[in-house]
Amino acid sequence: MKIAVLGTGAMGFALARRLCEAGFEVHAWNRTRHKAERLLPFGAQVHDKPAGAVQSAEIVIGMLESGPVVDDVLFRQGAAAAMARGTLFIDMASIQPREAREHAARLSDFGVQHLDAPVSGGIHGAETGTLVIMAGGKAADFARAQPVFQAFGRATHVGPHGAGQLAKLANQMIVGVTIGAVAEALLLCERGGADMAKVKEAITGGFADSRILQLHGQRMVERNFASGAKVAIQLKDMRNALATAEEIGFEAPVTALFEKLYAESAEHGLQDLDHSSLFVELASRNGMS
Repeated sequence: MKIAVLGTGAMGFALARRLCEAGFEVHAWNRTRHKAERLLPFGAQVHDKPAGAVQSAEIVIGMLESGPVVDDVLFRQGAAAAMARGTLFIDMASIQPREAREHAARLSDFGVQHLDAPVSGGIHGAETGTLVIMAGGKAADFARAQPVFQAFGRATHVGPHGAGQLAKLANQMIVGVTIGAVAEALLLCERGGADMAKVKEAITGGFADSRILQLHGQRMVERNFASGAKVAIQLKDMRNALATAEEIGFEAPVTALFEKLYAESAEHGLQDLDHSSLFVELASRNGMS
């Protein structure tokens, strides 16, 4: 099977590499060519333009920065027009549900099928094939995508076009809010004189336990905020969630509060650090180093 990958940044590179190692014929494109060329040792073919990468592909995977970038690559740079009728486009970027539905409708005019299939699990999940994939679109297209999804992790079909993006927004809302809860709780304990590392150890396994407490709580204990999922990306997702909530007439006050906190973190220079660095913003507000 010939597969094109559009966007080979950190996540896209990891996905494309797994496809190469699984035996697929991979055609890659990235706006900055040298990032795609890292795939050459794994057998991928690199193209100068997205249209060239998708011409002979049966499935095209997009791992691009945002909805407007997906729109630009598909419809302004010619990828959609270059795809053969019957091609399946799997958009694995995190964008607004409205944008996913619009892309699906426009691609259908070219005879191209569409799934929105954002992921959770980060770069580690992409590298190890343990991603959680939330897919929206037609059941038949989801079934067709299974050989690809199996190379990446566990996929669940959650509904029609746009539903995958809704599920990802739900994921990011929970992640963003939980990071804040863990950071605030641990800082409270430290201010009160408790050993923050021991508090984390004590509540791990209890009702307050979570992956956020285990992984990001440890980051907070160690003050290690080297970039994984950036504050800027978390902020984008919170804003997408709020925009979607407004579109459908849903009030989301908790998400609105945390959008403000992440925005202020970015304004204070944390935008390129891991999103667990919200801990730093909350510490600063309390005069703690």
